[in-house]
Amino acid sequence: MNVFSPSFFLLSLLILTPLSFLTLPFTIKLCGRAIGWYIRSRTSSRRELLLSRAEAEEKEYHAKSPPNGDEEWERVESYTAGSDTNGEKGSKAWSGVIGFFHPFCNAGGGGERVLWAAIRATQRRWPEVLCIVYTGDHDVDKNQIIDRVRTRFNIHLHPPKIQFLYLSTRRFVLASTWPHFTLLGQSFGSLVLAYDAFNLLVPDVFVDTMGYAFTLGFSKFLFPDVPTGAYVHYPTISTDMLGSLDEGGHGVNAGQGRGYRGVAKRQYWLAFAWLYSFVGGQVDVVMTNSTWTQGHIRKLWGPRRARRKKVFETEAVFPPVAVEELEGAIDVSKESEKNRGKYLLYIAQFRPEKNHQVILDAFAKFLHVQQGSSQEKPKLILIGSVRDSDDATRVYKLRLLAHELKIKDDVEFICDASWPQILDWLRRSWVGVNGMWNEHFGIGVVEYQAAGLISVVNASGGPKIDIVVDVDGQPTGKYLSSVVHIVSDPLLPGFHATTPEEFAHRFGKALSLSSDETLAMRLRARASAKRFTEDAFAEKWIKHMARLIQLHQDSHSSMK
Repeated sequence: MNVFSPSFFLLSLLILTPLSFLTLPFTIKLCGRAIGWYIRSRTSSRRELLLSRAEAEEKEYHAKSPPNGDEEWERVESYTAGSDTNGEKGSKAWSGVIGFFHPFCNAGGGGERVLWAAIRATQRRWPEVLCIVYTGDHDVDKNQIIDRVRTRFNIHLHPPKIQFLYLSTRRFVLASTWPHFTLLGQSFGSLVLAYDAFNLLVPDVFVDTMGYAFTLGFSKFLFPDVPTGAYVHYPTISTDMLGSLDEGGHGVNAGQGRGYRGVAKRQYWLAFAWLYSFVGGQVDVVMTNSTWTQGHIRKLWGPRRARRKKVFETEAVFPPVAVEELEGAIDVSKESEKNRGKYLLYIAQFRPEKNHQVILDAFAKFLHVQQGSSQEKPKLILIGSVRDSDDATRVYKLRLLAHELKIKDDVEFICDASWPQILDWLRRSWVGVNGMWNEHFGIGVVEYQAAGLISVVNASGGPKIDIVVDVDGQPTGKYLSSVVHIVSDPLLPGFHATTPEEFAHRFGKALSLSSDETLAMRLRARASAKRFTEDAFAEKWIKHMARLIQLHQDSHSSMK
C-alpha cells in the first residue's frame, strides 16, 4: 500500500486516534511527574539553605536561653505515646520538612489559631522537624508574625524550627479578582498560588489548613510521593449551598435559583461539586473541624477516596480553644456575678456571612422594648479582626447602620483585639452571641462557654451539633434559627426564630433568667467546654500527622 495514499492516511487515523485517547491519561501523569521532578531539583538548594539556617538559629537560640529556659520544647507530652500508626511510641528524630499552606496566616481568626496550635503540637512531638508556612503576608516578617501569635492566641512557637516563604500571587485567590464564577476562579487561583509555593520549596509532607483543596490535588499531580493532609474548616461547596438556592433558602445566595440564571447557577455549582469531589478524593489524610463539616466532606469526598483506597477515614478534630486558660483567668461563681455587666458579646471576623447587620437590627429592637426599664441598659460589643480593606469598609458600614438604628452609643466596635482584651470582655460580659447560619464550628462560642457566658446562637452547624448541647439533660445556652419553631419553655435549648424580632426576644430571655438559673447555666456551659481543650486537639492532630509521616517514610523506603 502506498504510504502517501488517502486510504493509508485514513487507516492510520483509525488506529492512532483510539490509541492516543488510551494513552492520554498516562501521558498527562508523565508530564506532571516530569514538571514535579524539575521543580524539586531546582529548589533543592533552597531546601538545604533553609535547613542550615534553622540549625544555626537553633544553636543561637539555645545559646541565648537560660539553661532550663527551653524545657517546654524538650518535653514530649504524654499524649505522644502510641501516636505512630503501629501503636508504638515513634522516634522524635524525624527531621523532614512539613509545608503548611496558609496564605493568610496573619489574619488572626479561628483558622489561624488552628494553624499555630497545629505547628506547636508538631514542634513538640517532632522537635527536629522544620515547619514551613507558605504565606502572602508580605507586610510582616517572621518575628512580627510570631509575636502576634503570642499576643493574639497566647501560643508560643519555637522560632528556629519555623520558616515563612512569601508568595507573590495571593491576589489570585481573592474574591475581588473573580467577580464572576468566583468559586471556580478562586480554585484556579489556588493552583497558581500552589505552583508559586512549590517553586519556593517542595516539602516532604504538604498540609492545607485553609481550605484550598485544589492545591492538594495539584500536589499529587506533581509529586505523587508527597503525602497530603487537609484540615477542612468549611466545604467549598455543599448540599446546603445547593439547597440555599431554593425559595426560603438561607445564606448570601438565598432564593437565587429562580429563572434561567438560577438554573445556570445550579448547574455550575453541580459541576464545581464534581471537581471538588475529584480533588478531595486524592487527599491522604482528612480532618474536619466539626461533625457538620465531617458529614459534608464524607458525602463529597468519601466515594472517590474509597475508590482510590485511601485507608484513613475522615475524622472530626475539634479546633483548639484556650479552655484551660479561660478557666484559670475567669471565675464563675456567685461572687463573680457582681463583676459582670449586661454586655452582649459577639466575637467574629467582620465578614458578610457572620450576619453582624442582623445582630445590630435585633439589638436595636431589643433596646426599643427595654425603653423605660429601670434595669441596667445592655450594650453590644463586637470584636473581630480586620484582614483587609474590604473588612475595614464593612466595619465602616456597620457603624453607619448602628447610627441609623440610633444605637451607636450602645454598640462598641473593637478591631484586632489582643488576647488580654478578649479575656477582659469575656470576664465582664453576660451573653455570648453567634449569628451565622451554618457556622462550621464556632471557636468563639466555645470561648463563651468556657468563660461562663450564656450563649445565644443560630440553630445550625457546629454551634448546634457540637457546642451548645445539653449537659446532664440541661441546656448550656439558647439557639436562634431561621427556622420557625418557637419553644415556650425558656429553659429548653432550641429557641428558633426567623426575624430580628425573635432574636431580640431571645436576648431578653437570656438576660432575664433568675440568678440561680443563670449561674447553673454558666457552670454547665463551662463543663461542656472541656471537650475542646488544646491538649485534646494536639492529641488528635499528632495522630493524623504521624500517619502522614509514616506514609512519607513508607514511600521513600519502597524507592530504595
